[in-house]
Amino acid sequence: MALTGTAWAGPAAVPPVEPQHLRVMTHNVYLGASLAPALAARTTPALLAAVATIYAEVRATDFTVRAEGLAGEIARESPDLVGLQEVTTWTTTGPGAGPSQDFLAILRQALDRRGLHYAVASVSPGTDVGPIPLAAPCASTTVGTCTLRLRDSDVVLVNERTPGLHWSAPRHGLYQARQTIPLPAPGVPPVELVHGWASVEAKHHGVSFRFVTTHLETEQFPAVQRAQATEFLAGPVAGPGTVIAVGDFNSAADGSTTDTYQLLTGRFRDAWTEASPGGPGLTCCRSADLNDPAAPLTSRIDLVLLDGAAAARDARVVGAEPFRASRPRYTSDHAGVAATVGWRRPAG
Repeated sequence: MALTGTAWAGPAAVPPVEPQHLRVMTHNVYLGASLAPALAARTTPALLAAVATIYAEVRATDFTVRAEGLAGEIARESPDLVGLQEVTTWTTTGPGAGPSQDFLAILRQALDRRGLHYAVASVSPGTDVGPIPLAAPCASTTVGTCTLRLRDSDVVLVNERTPGLHWSAPRHGLYQARQTIPLPAPGVPPVELVHGWASVEAKHHGVSFRFVTTHLETEQFPAVQRAQATEFLAGPVAGPGTVIAVGDFNSAADGSTTDTYQLLTGRFRDAWTEASPGGPGLTCCRSADLNDPAAPLTSRIDLVLLDGAAAARDARVVGAEPFRASRPRYTSDHAGVAATVGWRRPAG
């Protein structure tokens, strides 16, 4: 891909996929900024400054630019089903407040420009913060004239041009286990970090399965994360039949952070280890500004999990390299994972 200032080497060729096999992908697309400054604020002035800083970083990590890189990844990998996390809408109000950004609409436009046809099959709303006062940019000095709101979601996309693939019964849900963080501003309610899941029922050349995407709480709140994983196992992936579960599970596969990975793989097989592609498969995490060309990935928390008739034929990390020479250099602070799935029994 030729890029401003530099031509980056393209990724390795995608392995050929047999017609009876399925290609799936997961990617946390990144909300565009770290929320840590706002969550750590202890005074109202500090909170207002933090919100302005967060929005400035969202604009600097411009999703309109990143969506082109993400659409390029999807075009190269040609997945049949995609699970996306942190698909965010940033809504601004007030004079001079700057543009709102709807990540899903922006990504769909980027896909359309490549002639790709992905249906938005299921959406799960998550964390919803605001409206909260936005001090800058704002053409007024009156606090509250300009506001900022964040709404997060998980999304399932389905390739409408995959032969033999049919989907139905979109569902979504939210976990009861949640972390709540108070904010030090009069009239501003505590932030509730809400996570959930989205799913579809599907059939591929006669083989039925459920495809589910989710995003669990971070390792900073391990008890909440584990409780959400327990809800996940007892809810959207429970019962008979084949399940392909993808997402940002926020638990390092090497056990160095939380034990949630071990809990999940007590039920599921990890496509990365089953396919044995070699290498550590690291997917997390880049610096928040997406501007460090040499930032290392240090953990494997983005997973494709399989059970029942599904079996991994190959797996690969996608989006680990810069896609352009200037900020934002990366499509996300996470890399994604793509896997080819075959079936352990004949169709039907």
